[in-house]
Amino acid sequence: MHVLLDIDTLAKRFPVGGKRLLHAVDDVSFTIGRGETVGLVGESGCGKSTLVRLINRLLDPTSGGIRLNGTDLAGLSARHFAGNANRARIQMVFQDAGDSLNPRFTAADAIADPVRRLKKLSGAKLQRRVEALADMTGLPRELLSRFPHQLSGGQKARVGIARAIAVEPELLILDEPTAALDVSVQVVILKLLEQLKQELGMSYLFVSHDLNVVRLLCDRVLVMYLGKIVEQGPAGEIFADPKHPYTRALISAIPQADPEKRIGRLRLGGEPRSPIDPDPKVCRFYGRCPKGEPQCASEMPLLRSVGPARQVACHFA
Repeated sequence: MHVLLDIDTLAKRFPVGGKRLLHAVDDVSFTIGRGETVGLVGESGCGKSTLVRLINRLLDPTSGGIRLNGTDLAGLSARHFAGNANRARIQMVFQDAGDSLNPRFTAADAIADPVRRLKKLSGAKLQRRVEALADMTGLPRELLSRFPHQLSGGQKARVGIARAIAVEPELLILDEPTAALDVSVQVVILKLLEQLKQELGMSYLFVSHDLNVVRLLCDRVLVMYLGKIVEQGPAGEIFADPKHPYTRALISAIPQADPEKRIGRLRLGGEPRSPIDPDPKVCRFYGRCPKGEPQCASEMPLLRSVGPARQVACHFA
């Protein structure tokens, strides 16, 4: 598979007083293939949002590489990236479309804005493009003149998606795109996203707490814990046979109607380790892990292959 996005030992550290540093993203590496959907999962505070902001070039990395189809994006500062031609290549659908839409913009204005700025369209060509995008996302044209407060949650989600695909991105980052929607609307929007991916040939980075959605939508899964990727691999394999204790704990918490598909619930004790100046020799999961051994406190486990396209950072997996 052709690699579209290549993340190489990416790190982001924030100063928190004195010489102390918070390691929000710590030497993360992974790839996303062209036309592939990769899920990113983990508890709140694990670094998912920071990683997304780095990839979307809203934050500058402390170190590491971000390459999109061979183009180095890490070398461009976040301040300059907004006006760079590469801005159109990565777009994002936000968790709550209502919060991400300008209340003074009509739906048409919101969709047209990136096209006007990044594709330099205007007049009749711009109007035709906006109408075509409304059609593609199932937004009735008569709603284009409405403001966000006049739209339903599902309609606002369609506007957000239309705006994101308006400039024909190669990579679409989906940050909990259906979390604020009713279940029935979630299903419709997820089907729309899958349809658009097939039609437009985009790749998706899908960030979600809903593991059932990740299992259905994603080709591969990245599991993140305290700034590090602790497991990655094909979605079917990870959900059927999680190798890392943290992954197993996440998946064991998914409600299952079929008793044969349940795995024993793994409840975690202890407190998460501090991300501020963490000891580089100690496993981030040490102290909560039911398999914790002295080796875990003296040797950081690195990602290692445990099968084709499958990696896990655990000494005992």
